[in-house]
Amino acid sequence: MSPTRLSTVVLDCSDAHELAGFYVRLLGYVVRAEEPDWVLTGPPEGTPGIALAFQAEPEYVPPAWPSRSPGEQRMMLHLDIQVDDLAAETARAVAEGARPADHQPQDDVRVLFDLAGHPFCLWVETPE
Repeated sequence: MSPTRLSTVVLDCSDAHELAGFYVRLLGYVVRAEEPDWVLTGPPEGTPGIALAFQAEPEYVPPAWPSRSPGEQRMMLHLDIQVDDLAAETARAVAEGARPADHQPQDDVRVLFDLAGHPFCLWVETPE
């Protein structure tokens, strides 16, 4: 079997550069490559992590979460981002343009939407 590994998660959006900038600021990532409708970001050199790329799609439709009605664009994936201080990092994400979801399913998780409407979760490890 040949060695394989997940290297990048790609998010569609209307403006690849705007959404890439949001995640660069949120995660402390750097831009690794860019084209007019595509941006590759990732952790700084020597820092572990998965790259995120952003692809502009002219007819992009934001996902709905939680799903509300048949036929809506549904969430197909979301990013889980572990943090040490849930309240502080939620406030920082909101300051960068994220929007908190109306429905918050857990005390140790905050569901937010990025600038393109993709849901993502900030979460803090809680002792068992």
